[in-house]
This record gives sequence, structure tokens and C-alpha cells, in this order.
Amino acid sequence: VTENMVAKKESILAEAAAASVGGAISASVLYPLEVLKTKMQAVQTSDTKDINSDNGKDDEETQEGTEEGKIHDSELSAVDFTLNMYKEGGVGVFYEGIGTSAFQSACEKALYFFAYTFFKNSYKSVKGNEYIGAAENLILGAMAEWAHLPITLPIDCLTTKIQTSKSLDENPYQIMMAMFSEKGVKGMYKGWEAYTVLCLKPAIQYTVYEQIKRIVLLSRRKSTGRGRKKSSQTLSVGESFLLGLISRAISTIICFPYTRAKVMLQSQKDASVTGGQSKTIPQMLMKMYNEQGMQSLFIGLGPELTRGVLSTAFMMMIKEQIASIMVAMLT
Repeated sequence: VTENMVAKKESILAEAAAASVGGAISASVLYPLEVLKTKMQAVQTSDTKDINSDNGKDDEETQEGTEEGKIHDSELSAVDFTLNMYKEGGVGVFYEGIGTSAFQSACEKALYFFAYTFFKNSYKSVKGNEYIGAAENLILGAMAEWAHLPITLPIDCLTTKIQTSKSLDENPYQIMMAMFSEKGVKGMYKGWEAYTVLCLKPAIQYTVYEQIKRIVLLSRRKSTGRGRKKSSQTLSVGESFLLGLISRAISTIICFPYTRAKVMLQSQKDASVTGGQSKTIPQMLMKMYNEQGMQSLFIGLGPELTRGVLSTAFMMMIKEQIASIMVAMLT
């Protein structure tokens, strides 16, 4: 029993450490895509309508300017949006906040996998069975996501503010102080209500990953027998990359409207400061839908999918290899 408990503790530490390293590396490598998708998601559809209405042109010219404004803000392709960002801020705009983002990703992945592995091992001990079904995995994944939010959500809010800040002169500390001045500590938890749905995103992602991984390893054990014990317990680099890509794509598409609403909420000034009325996530989604239809709920999906699937694929690939090395070293 003691050896089993030690093995489980080693497994939890290995999973958390490996996920932390993998998360930091993947976040840093793909950070320009992270900035692009965040800026695209933060676009306010209503802000595009009157962008050129006060420049003294006649009605016809103003209408044409307004149409150009619409295209400029919310209907640009990812390539055109990238070119505009480069013209406005140069290469540096794509790397603002990279340190904060890498730290956030490392903390988030480490705490998620620590909680998830702990919950999974505890559940197996109580159940007395190694098998965990898809529904059980979803519940454990959602619990693990909520477990790390008190620590990681403030970092996420700060990262979003840095990425969407229009001032190139503000440093992370100044932005954080401005967030505190708006609504105190509560302002660091903007968008938490979105996680009533977004907690399912990593749960769906890792449930899909774990279920397919289990099928792959079981089939490998049957075909190779017990002679290749090590290879039947871990995925190859290519398999980890492919499974990570597929699982992230599925979870991203399902939860994307809430991801976009969360980013918009975090990038806005507090309603008490601007004199406006604060909106709930469902109200924001309905407003976007009424203004520009279903497509407005998926603005920024392309960069999010590209960054997300590559980030997860890299992270899971690195995590699987580091975790297997750490487990071998600890045992």
C-alpha cells in the first residue's frame, strides 16, 4: 500500500512538472498567434459602425468610410489583421506580455494536471477500478479546471489586458495597477462566469485525449504482447502530437463563443468607470448575434484553432516525453 501511495505521488509530481514545462515552451513559441487571436476576439462589433462618422465628410463619403471601418475592425481576415497590427506597432506588438503569458501557461498546466491526476488517482482508489469512463473524465476535468482558477484567472486577466492595450508605453505593472483602481481585487476575476461553460473545454480536450490514448495503448499491448512493456505504456512523439491536435480542435470549436465573450469582458473597462451598464456573458453573446449574426460569435476562431491545436499538440508531446523520463528516474 505504501509503495502504491508513493508511486501515485510520483505520478502526480511528474505530470504537473512535465505539463508546466510543456505549457511554458508551447506558449512562448506560439505567442504571436496568441496575441493575434486575443486582439481579434476583443473586437467590439458595435464599435465599427461609426468609426469615420465624425470626420466632416458628406453623407455618401461617411457611409463609405463607415463600411471601411466595419471591414477594418471585425471583418478582416487574419492575414490583414496581422498586417494592420504590424503597421501600428511593428514586430514588438506580437511579443508584448510574453513573460506573463508563459508564466500563466506554466502555472495553469501544472495546477490543472496536478489537480486532475490527484482527482483521478483518488477516484480510482475509491472505485477500486483502473478504468475511468468518458463522463467521469469530464467531471474530473471540470473539477480540476475550477481548482486552479483562483490562482490563474488574475494572471489570465492581466495577460489579456496587456495584449489588448492600445498604449505601447504602459508596462505590465501599470496595467495591473489600473485594473486594481477600477474595481479592486474583483477586477482581477473578470469573466469568471464564462467558466461555467469554459471549464468543460479542457475537460472535453483531455477526455478525448485520454480515451483515444487508452484505445491506442490497449491495442498496442494486444498486438505486441508483454515483451515491450515500456512502449505499450507511453505514446510516441507523433502520436502525442496528433492526439493533442485532434482533442484541442474539438474542444475549441464547441466552447469558442464563450471564449470570445470572456476575452471581450476582460479587455473592456469596468461599467462603473465608463458609466455604462455591465452585461452578463449570455447578454453579450446575444448582442453580438443580433448585430452581426452567427459569424460574430466566431471572430478569431482561425487563429485560436491554429494556436490552440499547435500549442496543445506541442505541450502534450513534450509532457508525455518528460513525464515518462521523470517517472523512470523516480522509480
